[in-house]
Amino acid sequence: MYQPSSRREVDSQVLDLETAVKDGVLGGGGGVIATGFGSEKLDLKLMIEELEPMDVPMVFICPISLEPMHDPVTLCTGQTYERSNILKWFSLGHCTCPTTMQELWDDSMTPNKTLQQLIHSWFSQKYLAMKKRSEDVQGRVKEILENLKKIKGQARVQALKELRQVVQVHGTAKKTVVENGGIGLISSLLGPFTTHAVGCEVIGVLVNLNLDLNSLSDLLQPAKISLMVDILNEGSIETKINCTRLIGMLIEGTDFAPQNVASLSLLVGLLRLVKDKKHPNGVVAGLNLLKTICSHEPVRNSFVNVGAVPQLVELIPGLNNECLELVLHILELLSSTPEGRLALKDCPSTIPNVVKLLMKASENCTQLALSILWSICKFAPEECASLAVDAGLAAKLLLVIQSGCNPVLKQRSAELLKLCSLNYTTTIFISKCKLTRTIQ
Repeated sequence: MYQPSSRREVDSQVLDLETAVKDGVLGGGGGVIATGFGSEKLDLKLMIEELEPMDVPMVFICPISLEPMHDPVTLCTGQTYERSNILKWFSLGHCTCPTTMQELWDDSMTPNKTLQQLIHSWFSQKYLAMKKRSEDVQGRVKEILENLKKIKGQARVQALKELRQVVQVHGTAKKTVVENGGIGLISSLLGPFTTHAVGCEVIGVLVNLNLDLNSLSDLLQPAKISLMVDILNEGSIETKINCTRLIGMLIEGTDFAPQNVASLSLLVGLLRLVKDKKHPNGVVAGLNLLKTICSHEPVRNSFVNVGAVPQLVELIPGLNNECLELVLHILELLSSTPEGRLALKDCPSTIPNVVKLLMKASENCTQLALSILWSICKFAPEECASLAVDAGLAAKLLLVIQSGCNPVLKQRSAELLKLCSLNYTTTIFISKCKLTRTIQ
C-alpha cells in the first residue's frame, strides 16, 4: 500500500495539469511538466510495480483501494476514483459516493484524462530517475571492482568501504557484483595476511550478498574463518554483527560441521556480543548463531566449559520475548548433557529466574522453561526440588495444569509437581507452596 503524502488534495474538480503543478502536487515549482517520452510511452502499471514504496500525492490515490489510480473517473459529486474500484462499489448495490456518502443524482462517470496524464507524468519522472540512478550505480560498482584488482593499502580500504555502502542500499549494486565475478574477487582479499581494516570492509560487503554454495565453501577455509573470528572479537559493533551474520550464513548454507567453526574464541566472542544490551541487534544475531551452533551436540560441552550457562542465566530477567526464547532454547540444548545440567544446577540464579518465566511470557517459553527445570530437578532431585518449591514452582505448575495450554505441557507439569512433592508430607508440601484455600 502506498503512503499518501501530506500535500493538500484538490477537491471536487477535474484537475488542470498546470494548476496542479503550481499547487504543489508535483512537489512545488511552477511550469508544466513535459509528458512526452519519445516514441515509447512507459507502462504505468509496470512503473508502479518496479518503483520502491514512496510518498505519493494524495490526489493520485484512490480513496477506496488507497493505491495509485490507473484509470481515474470523476463522479457527479466531484470525487475521483479508480474505475474498477467504483464499478465494484456500484455492483454491491451502493448508489452513493464512497467518500461523501451523498446519494448520486447522476450515475455517469467522467474519465479524468488530465489527472491520468498527471499521474503518468509524475511516475514517469520517478521511474526514469530510478533507472538513471541504477545505471550510475552499475557503472560505479564495475569501476570499483576493476580498481580492487590493482589498488592496495588505504585506497583498497576506501574502495571496499564505498562498495559496502552501495550494496547496503541498492539491489542493483548487489546484482552487478554477482554478475561481474565480484564475490570471488572480494573473497580472495580475506586471508592470513589481511589487515583488520580490509577484513572488516570485505565482511561488510559479503554479508549483504546472496552467496552461492561455491562462494560459501571458499569462505570456510580455516584461514578465512580464523580471520572472521579475530575481527568478531576486536571490531566495532557493526563489524561484530556482520561477522556473526556471515558465519551463520556459512553454517546454514553448507554441510560443513559447525564444530569445525565453533572455536573457543568464537564462543567467547559471541558471549560478549549477547551481553552487550546497548545493541539489541547484536544480541539477537549472537543468540541466533549460538542456537545454531549448540544444535550440534559436539559443541555443547565446549560452550559449557567457557562459562556460558551462568552468563546466559543472568541475562534472562532483562530480555524481550524474542531473545528470551532463544536463550531458553540454548539452555535447553545444554541441559541435554551432564555437564550442562551440572552447570545449571550450580548456578544459584537458574531456578529462580526460570521459575518466574512459567505462564509469564509465551507458551513456547513456558515449554522450554519446564524442560530445563525437569532436567535439573531430575538430575539432583533432593537439592533442586526443594529450591524450586521455595521459588514458587508448585503454584506455577498448578496454573499451567489449570490453564488452556496444550496437553503435553500439562502432563510435564504434573510430573514435575509430583517429583517436587516426594520429599514432603502432604501437609508440609501444601504449606511450603503457600497455596490458597481454594487451590488446596
